[in-house]
Amino acid sequence: MSTVSKIVPFNSGSRIVETACRTLSVASHGLNALEAKFADRDFAAIFLRMVGMIMNVRGRLIVTGMGKSGIVARKMTATLTSTGTPALFMHPADAGHGDLGMVTPDDIVLMLSHSGESNELGPIIQYCKRFGIPLLGLTARAESTVASASDVCILLPAVREACPNELAPTTSTTVQMAFGDALAIALMEMRGFSADDFHKFHPNGRLGAQLLKVRDLMAAGDAVPRVCEDASLLDATIEMTRGRLGGTAVINQGGELIGAFTDGDLRRTVTGTQQLTEAVGRFMTVPPLSVGPDELASEALRLMHMHNITLLFVCEGGRLMGAVHMHDLLHAGVA
Repeated sequence: MSTVSKIVPFNSGSRIVETACRTLSVASHGLNALEAKFADRDFAAIFLRMVGMIMNVRGRLIVTGMGKSGIVARKMTATLTSTGTPALFMHPADAGHGDLGMVTPDDIVLMLSHSGESNELGPIIQYCKRFGIPLLGLTARAESTVASASDVCILLPAVREACPNELAPTTSTTVQMAFGDALAIALMEMRGFSADDFHKFHPNGRLGAQLLKVRDLMAAGDAVPRVCEDASLLDATIEMTRGRLGGTAVINQGGELIGAFTDGDLRRTVTGTQQLTEAVGRFMTVPPLSVGPDELASEALRLMHMHNITLLFVCEGGRLMGAVHMHDLLHAGVA
């Protein structure tokens, strides 16, 4: 069975594009209205109180909402958990069928509802009141059930939906989503959530690879080829072959990196077998390029590309700690 695509007439195309642009314009006005809310001292004070309550909770932030607000609540939960705020999503339809058991006295509930009158939210409100669970509200209706029941309530701006019938949640969910991001990032900064913390929660995929540190990928200990500066070229060549990194570090008696000698250096400097007995210190590259163990692996790769090399030695306080090869970085997905 073939599927026939309906071709949009060119003369109606401009109207469709105008509709798309109008939708974005309405959404933009909604976001501007939300931003303007923060200029109000009372609104800002309520927001700060909400942030403080979430920061001080001993348990988790339980986020809930019905319909489109529930979808936004799921996304908000994902953003919160990945930025350092322990959070769980609870579906209102399941709450009254046992899922209220996930809420403990140490938790706090954040309830999303544009109208503030979703019937499915009733059991959650009753449960919070019965057991003294703090309830945070996020709604656009000041006289709604959610607003009245909340210990702290954020009143979102009244916005026009982009839907021509003013029915389909569009701008209102965009504003909810933006507020969720603002809340998550405010909590993230309050907690001092660092790139290291972020990597703990995102170990896989490209994002995880970009947050890897040099120490996560470097060779260390006996796997790092090294010779003293008075070692012969032959000894340096043997050490390079053993290490299989295409080079060897040259160190002084204190274990400090003072030079680098690679297979490229070997090809450029050796013209006869008699030179193999000479000291490697005469032919090593100085000063050697190195990187710290706590540098991002992506920075190490950038240095390699900049200097057209494939091997970097890793030092801390001048002392040789390890070595990292371009192949290891690329294999780990660093780019």
